[in-house]
Amino acid sequence: MNTPLNRTILLLDIERYSDRDDIEQAFLRRMLYDIADQTLDAAGIGSPQRLRADRGDSVMELIDANAPVSVLLRTLLTEVPVQLRRTNRLAASSAQIRLRAVLATGYVAVDAHDGWVGSDLNHACRLLDATLLRNALRERPDDFALCVSDSVHQGIVRHGHPGIRPEDFHHIAPESKNGRLSAWLYGPVPAPGTDRRRGTESGVRTPESDTSGEEDTKAAAKPVELRIPGTTHIAGNQYGVAGGANQGDFTFSFDQRAGKEQT
Repeated sequence: MNTPLNRTILLLDIERYSDRDDIEQAFLRRMLYDIADQTLDAAGIGSPQRLRADRGDSVMELIDANAPVSVLLRTLLTEVPVQLRRTNRLAASSAQIRLRAVLATGYVAVDAHDGWVGSDLNHACRLLDATLLRNALRERPDDFALCVSDSVHQGIVRHGHPGIRPEDFHHIAPESKNGRLSAWLYGPVPAPGTDRRRGTESGVRTPESDTSGEEDTKAAAKPVELRIPGTTHIAGNQYGVAGGANQGDFTFSFDQRAGKEQT
């Protein structure tokens, strides 16, 4: 294995790639390559400064540490949404492309089989696969969700370089199979919720583990009664209502949970 070298790491991944057929996947891959090439070209990063690894539904770029990260980040924030908008305007609904991205820095070594090795790279890949980033993309109207590593935030984002607003980045701590990660998400953090495929995410509880709302639920479950003198008596709570007329033999009940009506 060669000596690890300091590199900028850029990862781009296509949303819902495996849901498409072969023709659509081939189209999406071409679009992904075009977007990656045009973005890096716009940032002034030429082929000699780049090393690419193809992962099917994603690409990984190792970029020379001398290439300015601030320029690359600013280009990602401005150029990628424009390219996605341009591409998706002309694409069928089944071929729409939406991207997750991670920008990080760290030490990576390339072995004799052209494999990439490094804990900083592993960290970036886990961020790319985090449920929180996936959920963020689902809420993005511009088809693009980006997070940056702590090192990029510390060295670039927090200093407010032109075109980069520190207040637009929010710290996240998504869960991974190796424990919690630390990164900074561009744009709003998705609302708490559970992705059944992934389990519990940072700030997200499964129904079994969430006890924070028990007091609110108990309060909401307190029966509420409505009486209209001489006519009808209705009683209920958040789970349903029950009541009856005070004349004749007719009564009714309704259980919201079961979705059944009885007369």
